[in-house]
Order: sequence, then structure tokens, then C-alpha cells
Amino acid sequence: MNKRIVTTLLLGTPLLTTSLICQKQEKKPNFIIFIADDMSFDDPGCYGNTYVQTPNIDCLAESGIKFSNVFLTASSSSPSRNSIITGRYPHNTGGAELHTLPPDFMTGFPELLRHNGYYSVQSGKFHMGPYARRSFDKVNDDAKLNGDGGEELWVRCLEERPRDKPFFMWFAAMDPHRPWGANEFSGTNKPENIIPPYYLADAPGTRKDLARYYDEIKRFDYYIGEVVAELKKQRVFENTLIIIMADNGRPFPHSKTRVNDRGLKSPFIVHWPDGIGVKPKECNALVSSIDIAPTILKLASVPVPETIQGKSFVKLLKNPLRNFRRFVFAEHNWHDYEAHQRMVRTEEFLYILNSRPQFPQSGPADAIESPSYADLDSLFTLGKLTPEQAEILLFPRPAEESYHSTVDPDQFNNLAYSPEYSGKKKQLNSSLLEWMELTGDNIPDNLTKDWYERMPGYVKTPFYNIRGEPVDKKFNATQNNNKGRF
Repeated sequence: MNKRIVTTLLLGTPLLTTSLICQKQEKKPNFIIFIADDMSFDDPGCYGNTYVQTPNIDCLAESGIKFSNVFLTASSSSPSRNSIITGRYPHNTGGAELHTLPPDFMTGFPELLRHNGYYSVQSGKFHMGPYARRSFDKVNDDAKLNGDGGEELWVRCLEERPRDKPFFMWFAAMDPHRPWGANEFSGTNKPENIIPPYYLADAPGTRKDLARYYDEIKRFDYYIGEVVAELKKQRVFENTLIIIMADNGRPFPHSKTRVNDRGLKSPFIVHWPDGIGVKPKECNALVSSIDIAPTILKLASVPVPETIQGKSFVKLLKNPLRNFRRFVFAEHNWHDYEAHQRMVRTEEFLYILNSRPQFPQSGPADAIESPSYADLDSLFTLGKLTPEQAEILLFPRPAEESYHSTVDPDQFNNLAYSPEYSGKKKQLNSSLLEWMELTGDNIPDNLTKDWYERMPGYVKTPFYNIRGEPVDKKFNATQNNNKGRF
């Protein structure tokens, strides 16, 4: 009798083990995207910032994958966010300009998750069209309830979720967007201890500006830690894939609205113990923000629709050393001021095509209104600006810019008109024009004009609140699903 019992147990063990493995494999991952509002790639501590304190972000980076070459498709918030949600380039969403809304027929990937059994929630800054509201079971966009930084409902979203469904959470902070509000982290960073980057002025106003900016990054980091604690409390931390990123660069001159690395390169951390382990890893592969949508859908076992122009980077989660993309593309359209720029980036080179070279690139209105801009303006009056500091005031600008980013990471040495790099520029120009043609991009004559004078004070122009021709209109780009080259 005992032998029969032992035999039965031994024979049943493989079946039991197989069953447990299948159950584990069938368990769908949860997803959380933490997205900062105006934060450059090198602002968190784990990316080399020695001033700001981001222990929670740094901890996730230490036991996850830290990506070093993730690029947004736009350096303005709503075009960037709509691009992430739809997995499409800004001109293909119908919302390429700041504060414009994609058509209702657009589909966000959280909506596809909802239709496949996921509980989907947004909390914090919304800044997307009605189509995106369909993506979520619940939208928490009440500014008063979300708090000054947009993070105060994040933990409650986890506490109130249905426990019988996998979940997707879009946690969109309003930190560290201007204006800086007084908060419990004010004063964390001391202005006298901060040395501004060399392209800004080393002056009291700029140091204080950066200190308050870093205080808000500290608050963003704090609430990430609170969410992580709740995930651990609910015992779902290991099976939750966490992404930490930003929507565009910091709101300072030389960064936000630019199509260089300071405007488009995002911090990007992926943490998922059940899927990638906890051994620290780094990934240098080129990734576009439109690649997030197909990656999450694939991990959730949801079919990726043809409308998505991005490419899944699931293979990078298993092997971060793989090659992935040859090119990433991005664009800048109206954001307070008339603009039309297109960018292609490889691992080594950046190429920019500027269709409005007659204008300077001083930054958006909130950057021009900042103490950091005022300090640069004071140096200009005194004739003491360095060439790098003065770059934002240059006009007319070159119609083409090309930078060897591996030797010139700050991208101030324009090689577009250097005979030595003429062949490389021609290749990149050809790749960019091909992408524009394939994806139905356009350069309208009647672009949206400046809504403000290009000076401090938010002085309105006669064109205020008047829109020009959208870049998607001529070639019906919202119906174009061509992915272009990878």
C-alpha cells in the first residue's frame, strides 16, 4: 500500500510541476508607466545627476534595465503623450501641435488592454483627446484631487483596483513642470550647491531655478517609492512591469521643444523581476517611444494592430545587448511659436532638417519666462554670452544640422556644412526624407503662427488662438500606417 502511494506521488509530481509552470506562464503581467512632465534624460541620479536625490528611481534602475538611448517622437507634452499612447508618430495621430486633439477614431493601447481583460487607470496629468478616455476604466484628472504634483491618487488607484484582473496604470505626474509650487520637498536642493550646465548662466537666478526644479523631481521620486511599497504590500511587485520615463526635456532654454538630445532623449528604466530578473542591466540600443505600445501589447498577449507604427522591444528585455533600431525619428511642430523641424538619429549621428530657419530656438514661452532665460538675457546685454549660451538666440539658423553625438554629446558643433561629413549628411537626409514621404508628413506653407512675442511676458500676437494647416491634412496622415524604416 505504501509503495503504491509513493509511486502515485512520484508519477504525479511532474504533472503537478508542469501545472504550476503553466499557471505561472498564463499569469499576465501588470504594467505601470510613470511619466514625468518635462524631465531630461540626465536628471535622475542614476543617469549621473549628482544634485537631485532620486533614491527610488535609482533603486529600480539598479535591479532593472537602464536604457541610455530612448528617444521621444516630439519634444512637446501632448504630441509626445498621444504618440506614446497610440504607438504612432505625432503627424500620424492628428495631434502634432501642442494642445491639438487626435480624432476620435484613434486607438490607444490601454483601450486594447481593456478589451482583453485588463483594468486600466489614468491618474495625474491627462493632456490627451477624448479617444484616450476610452482607454481607461477610470480617469483621475481632477487637479485638486491629484495635488500640486499630480501624484496623490496613485496609491489609492492600486488600493481600489479589482483584484481579479491584471492592471495597467498610467501615472502621469505634473512634476517637474513649471511653475514650481511650494511643497514638502521645497528646499531639498540648495541653490548655492548647484553648478548650472555651461550652456546656462552660472548666476543666482539660474541656480535657484534648477534647485526648485530638482525639488519637484524629488517629489516625483517619492511617490514612485510609495507606489512600489503598495505593490509589495499587495504582493504583486514581482509581476508588475514598471517603466519610468518623461514626455520631453526639461523646461529650460536649450532643452524643451528642441529636437536635440536635451529635448528628445528620455530617461527610461524598465523593472520587472518576474520577466527580466533583478540583476542590473544596461541597454544602449536605439528605442523610440512609439515602441512602448507594441511591447506592452505583446507581453500582454494582445494582438498588435496595423495602426501601430512602433516595433516591439521584448527581445531587449531578454538580451539588452542586442541591436534593435538603426534609426529613430522625431518632429517638432507648433508649441507657442511657429516651427517645423524633423530629426533622424542613429547611434552615432543626429541630423536635423529645419523648415523655419528664420526663427531662433529660444524655447517655449515658459522657458523664455524663466529666471534661467533672464540670466542669459542679462549676459547678452553685457556682451558676455559664450557661443554655447548664445546658440538659443541665433537667427537665421542653419536649415540643416548634423552632429557626431559620440564625440559631441551636447551637440553644439554643427557638421552639416563640413566637407568631411558631407557623405554622412547626405545619407541621413535621404533617410529622413524617405520617412517623411512614407508616413505622409508635410510642410504646409500656412503653419500655425506665433501666439506670443518671442520675449518674456506672454505678450500675445494678432495670431493668438488661430491655427494654421495641420501637418497631417495634405496627405491624410492619420490614415497612414506605414512604419517607415527601422
